[in-house]
Amino acid sequence: MAQILDPLPPEQSGKSLCCYVNATSKIQVARISNIANWYFERVVFPGQRLVFEAPGEAQLEIHTGMMASAILSDTIPCDRLAIDEANITEFKLNSDNSNDDSRDENSLVSSIDSKKGDITKPLIIVG
Repeated sequence: MAQILDPLPPEQSGKSLCCYVNATSKIQVARISNIANWYFERVVFPGQRLVFEAPGEAQLEIHTGMMASAILSDTIPCDRLAIDEANITEFKLNSDNSNDDSRDENSLVSSIDSKKGDITKPLIIVG
């Protein structure tokens, strides 16, 4: 299901469900700025899939993050990112399989909590 934090303006018709995947190793910002009275901007981490609703005439701008800046690296018409019902079923099946219980959560927790003993030390003020 698409997470809609900023719903489309009521005068917008012809909205479609869209999907963008950040296939790079850099953090990106996805932004739609050509729709009046609507603000859409999301951070997309490497390998992350962004699913959203947008009008067909929307243009998704992809800004690639650099050190303390971002460069407009691509502009994609949202009608090229639209997904149909068959793709939605495929997304649901893939996400159901990714929640597979084959990993042992206890071993994951124990590997994270591998430090033993008290690691805090009193502050000593000299002088």
